[in-house]
Amino acid sequence: MAKIERSGWFDRNVIATVLLTKLLILVFAYQAFQIINNNQLGAGRFFEIWKRWDAENYLKLAEFGYSAVGDQRFLIVYFPLYPALTAIFKVVTGDYLIAAFAVSLLASVALGLAFKRLVRLDHSERAAQHAVLFLFIFPTSYFLHIPYTESLFLALVVSCFYAARNRSWIVAGCLGGLACLTRINGVVLLPALAFEVLSEYRETRKFNPNWLWIGLVAAGFVAYLGLNYFVADNPFIFMVYQREHWHKYLQMPHRGLWDAYLTWMADQPEPSLTRGFQELLFAAIGLFATIVGWRKLRNSYRVWMVGNWLMFVSVSFVLSVPRYTLILFPIFILMAQSAVRHWPLKVLYTTWSGLFLALFATQFVRGWWAF
Repeated sequence: MAKIERSGWFDRNVIATVLLTKLLILVFAYQAFQIINNNQLGAGRFFEIWKRWDAENYLKLAEFGYSAVGDQRFLIVYFPLYPALTAIFKVVTGDYLIAAFAVSLLASVALGLAFKRLVRLDHSERAAQHAVLFLFIFPTSYFLHIPYTESLFLALVVSCFYAARNRSWIVAGCLGGLACLTRINGVVLLPALAFEVLSEYRETRKFNPNWLWIGLVAAGFVAYLGLNYFVADNPFIFMVYQREHWHKYLQMPHRGLWDAYLTWMADQPEPSLTRGFQELLFAAIGLFATIVGWRKLRNSYRVWMVGNWLMFVSVSFVLSVPRYTLILFPIFILMAQSAVRHWPLKVLYTTWSGLFLALFATQFVRGWWAF
């Protein structure tokens, strides 16, 4: 059974890491936008420059909800928990954008605290601190701080694993169900938690009826299908819109990866390096970490890595893999293990992360595609 820590959840080092990286990323991007565009921004636009791409869609959902008609009908592909929380926080903040940042703020802090506790179940305090740091300076970690689902989803997923490791099955089931209301990737929790159930059975050789609570994970996804049916009379309308509107559908992995390779070989640097090389690079990072770290990972972590990696690349075209890689949280545990043992690897990880975090964040706030 996992080691249950009795100390409180409050951790000053983790909270400081999360808040300082958040502040540095937001301030850096605000100044980078002004310098590169030679355009003075008022303080009121400090948050507005992050209102790009999917962030706009989540804010629309928070304000107007789902619809069966017009362009708003396509937003059913976005899961409901994040915009619902944003709408609730708007009652306090009076502004949807500020509300979304508040949700991401609280979720990112919760993520940092839960992630450190999860890592401490198996590793040293130093390794746990490094894992949190590497997560929050990852090249696409700015998504943890802006109106996107990454921080909320990861906080729920990591907390779900922590609860399962400590055999709190009802808590794990509830958190997993909420994760499924945040991102479709939450369904991978079901087979992952099944391996934690198997782990407990091997220890006790007894059936535990509390295992049935992990069925709440599936219930979360069923609730999303129910939302589809309620809005559009079709529980799978999200798949229809993904295919017809975004031309995205399930496909063998080699198809999307090959298209990314062809984009990399294109003449224009921006799509070649961003939508080609970087997509392939982060797909390779996820695959490499899964293979190399196989012997070091728990069975449930292996399932999480493999299941999600296949979801990233088994589509008609790969897109946003650098962002999706954030949810492969065992990567940061593996990075921390190696960095603690080998100082040059720590230098490599932090330098690479910092440089590309600055590049991608700048590209994002300028309105260019950055995953």
